[in-house]
Amino acid sequence: MISGQSELDNKIMLEQAKGVKQFLTFIMADEEYGVDILTVQEIRSWEEITVLPNAPDYVKGVINLRGTIVPILDLRLRFGLPSIEYGPLTVVIVVKVNFEQGSKIMGVVVDAVSDVYSIAEEDAKTVPNFTDSDNSEFVAGLVNVGEKMVALLDLKKTMKIKCTH
Repeated sequence: MISGQSELDNKIMLEQAKGVKQFLTFIMADEEYGVDILTVQEIRSWEEITVLPNAPDYVKGVINLRGTIVPILDLRLRFGLPSIEYGPLTVVIVVKVNFEQGSKIMGVVVDAVSDVYSIAEEDAKTVPNFTDSDNSEFVAGLVNVGEKMVALLDLKKTMKIKCTH
């Protein structure tokens, strides 16, 4: 198992040296989104959370992940999409993002995990700025994969939590 992981790590590093990144994609409200696979710590099923008072509506609460307190964000609510009921098929992607002041680990609730794609940096297109909504700030780029378009998320912007008090 360890040698298989080393081979995978070597493949990812080789692709990055060529300007190719791998993205884990997921479905949310019938649209496909992607995050840099190197930020993904693990994929978990939904579990009960501890709710935090006065948190924004998209911060559902926290879980204890092997001694680390991990905030859980609902990306549907973060992006202004309608909410859905959580159940046994609800997925939480735990990501780690590096900021200037250190790294943050957060879980993001999505409808379903889709696929892993290798995408060349030059294939990512910029997002047209055509709305007054600030949701486009969360998207780092758009890429065509086959017949579909995938929105690549900027997790640093997505994970910034606005306090309500």
